[in-house]
Amino acid sequence: MLTRKGWSAFIVALLVVCAVAPMLNLLVPADSPLHLSDYMVGLLGKIMCYAICALAMDLIWGYTGILSLGHGLFFALGGYVMGMYLMRQIGTDGNYKSELPDFMVFLDWKELPWHWALSDSFIATLLLIVLVPGLVAFVFGYFAFRSRIKGVYFSIITQALTFAALLLFFRNETGMGGNNGFTDFKRILGLPIATQGMRMTLFVLTGLTLLGFFLWARWLVNSKFGRVLQAVRDAENRVMFCGYNPLPYKLTIWTISAVMCGIAGALYVPQVGIINPGEMSTAGSIEIAVWAAVGGRATLVGPIVGAFLVNGAKSWLTVTFPEFWLYFLGALFIAVTLFMPQGIVGLVRKLRRPPAAAGQGESA
Repeated sequence: MLTRKGWSAFIVALLVVCAVAPMLNLLVPADSPLHLSDYMVGLLGKIMCYAICALAMDLIWGYTGILSLGHGLFFALGGYVMGMYLMRQIGTDGNYKSELPDFMVFLDWKELPWHWALSDSFIATLLLIVLVPGLVAFVFGYFAFRSRIKGVYFSIITQALTFAALLLFFRNETGMGGNNGFTDFKRILGLPIATQGMRMTLFVLTGLTLLGFFLWARWLVNSKFGRVLQAVRDAENRVMFCGYNPLPYKLTIWTISAVMCGIAGALYVPQVGIINPGEMSTAGSIEIAVWAAVGGRATLVGPIVGAFLVNGAKSWLTVTFPEFWLYFLGALFIAVTLFMPQGIVGLVRKLRRPPAAAGQGESA
C-alpha cells in the first residue's frame, strides 16, 4: 500500500499521535516551551476531524469524479447522534434538574421524542453514527445515480439537500435543540468530559481513526474496485460499454464517504463541546471541497495536508487579521485553481520530478 518512505512517515505520524503529543501535554510542565497546551490539543483534534472529511471527499471527488457540496450534512448527522448521547449523559445535572435535556424542559416537553429512544446506550450510539449518515446517503445516492444525475447538477442537489436539513434542524419541534443545538456536555461513558486526560484520549482516538482511514483508503483505491472508480471518473460511458454498471460502484463509495464524515462529526462534538445546525451550512460543505482541492485531489495525503493548512491558517488569521480571513480563503482557492490544479502535493511532485521526465510528460 505504501512505499518504504511512506511507511516510515506513517509510523512517525503514529508515534506523534500516540506518544509524543500525550507526553508533551500530560508530562511536560506548562511553563516549558515544549508543552503542548490544552488549546492546541483541542485545535489539532478538531482539524484531524476535518481531515477525515477531506479524505472522504477525495474518495468521491478525486477518485470517482463526484463533487459533493453537501458533505457537511453527514458530518452534522454523526455529530448530532453523538450529541444526543452526551445530552442524556448529563442526567439531572442540568439547570432544571430533570432527566430531560434542558431545552426540552424549557419548551415544556413532557417526554423524550421517539427518535431519542436509543440515545442513552453507547453501543447503540456507535451503530447509529454509522447507520444514520449511511442510510441517508444510500437513499439519496440511489435515486440520484440511478437517474444518472452528475456534474454540476449533482453538486447543486447535494447543496440543496444540506440546506433543507439545515432548515429542518432549526425548528424546535424536531427535538434537536433548534438554533442552539446541543451543548454543556458533562460526561462520556460516565467519565468527566472536560478533563485533560479525556481531551487527550479523544485526541488519540481521532488521530488513530484518521490514520486508519488513510491506510484503508490507500488499499481501496489500489484494489480492483478502486481502479473501476477511477475509470468511472475518467470515462463513465466506456466503463458501461465494457460491461460494468457504474451504479453500485458510485453508490458504495458515496455511502462509505458519508459514513466517514459521520464518524468525523461524532469525534468532533465531544472535543468542541457543541453541535448546532450551523455545521450543516453550505459554506462548511464547500470548505471540505476547498481542503481537498488545495491539498491535491486523487492523492489521499493531499486533502489531509489541505485541511491542516487551511484550518491552521484560519485559526491564526481569525485572531490576527479577522477581517481578512475570507479574502485569504478566496485568494487561496483562486490561486490553486489557476496555478496549482493538482494542489500542493501535485506541485511538490512536479518540482521533485527529474527535468527529463517532466519534459516527456508534457510532450505526451
